[in-house]
Amino acid sequence: MRRFIVLLMSVLMVGQAAWGAASAVPAVAGPAAGVPQAVEAEPDRLPAYQPRFGRARPVVAVVAENYYTELSDYVVPYGILSASNAADVHALATQPGTVRMFPASLTLTPQATTDDFDRRFPEGADYVIVPAVHRDDDPKLLAWVAAQARKGATVVGVCDGVWVLARAGLLEGRNATGHWYSFDDLRKAYPKTQWLRGKRYVADGKVVTTTGVTATIPVSFGLVEAIEGRERAVALARSLGIERWSSVHPSERFHLGLSSMLTIARNYASFWSHENIGIPVAPGVDEIALVLEADAFATTFRSTVYTVSQNREPIVTKRGLTIVPDRVANVDAPRRMLAVPRTERPLRALDEALGRIATSFGQRTAAWVRLQMEYSGF
Repeated sequence: MRRFIVLLMSVLMVGQAAWGAASAVPAVAGPAAGVPQAVEAEPDRLPAYQPRFGRARPVVAVVAENYYTELSDYVVPYGILSASNAADVHALATQPGTVRMFPASLTLTPQATTDDFDRRFPEGADYVIVPAVHRDDDPKLLAWVAAQARKGATVVGVCDGVWVLARAGLLEGRNATGHWYSFDDLRKAYPKTQWLRGKRYVADGKVVTTTGVTATIPVSFGLVEAIEGRERAVALARSLGIERWSSVHPSERFHLGLSSMLTIARNYASFWSHENIGIPVAPGVDEIALVLEADAFATTFRSTVYTVSQNREPIVTKRGLTIVPDRVANVDAPRRMLAVPRTERPLRALDEALGRIATSFGQRTAAWVRLQMEYSGF
């Protein structure tokens, strides 16, 4: 998160005279000069799950840092793995209390803390999923992730959660990847890691890393495949709304160009046209569709997203997460309300949100959202 704040401040320094130069839609352009060569892009298969401790099925921990955690990074893997019914999935946080999410500022209440989890599962998790967090140097988070790795868990760093893995000492001497915006910084900060382009996720032993936000989708199906097999993973993907998924990724398309910078600066500066947008939530809301839509709109720099319920009582989602609503219908709900998040094929919510963003804010803003979420379709 703070890296994008730095990005924004840099963008706002672009001179007024440059506005006329923005003739192309931002994002997903040609290869950036000077980037490392992509590795040979072959669809990866994550190592097959090996049962431990007499468990009937694996234990998966998705861990948040309470101050700020990336919403889709946290919820999408939780939702997909819970929908698979292939594992026992636990939504954790490092501290008691609620977790603030970004870029859509939803508030979630975790199911347990990392201390609670350690008391219940002293042997450790089988899989640990680490999202992007604002304080990626948080000592408690780093110590817990490192301890889980020592206990034999497969640790998955999604998006800028890769920084947590690197700071915890898990990437030295390994192959890894990361979000396009952080890639060069990671390469400079951790030269003993072999940083690879051309894949949405890279597995090196029991350490898995991914590119940007939407890589949470294919890597989650990769985990389902590792646990339950290819046929089950493909069937689940179709039921949730995509026909195919792969680790192969066009990394060369993602870089920050002038048009992208000007789109960000224009949207941020146009405060008079900034919109508050509400998404209705009720018990049983599909959390996958909700967060993909919320993050997409929150990334536009043209809108702020709020969850809206009939009252302030926490609501439990379709797969067991607890959301604390931001606003109350007929009291302080935003003027613009989106439809209830779709309940069938929830992964389609992202493309639908991008279509609405293009209609409301223009194709350049939709392209900026695709760039920041590192999304080129599946």
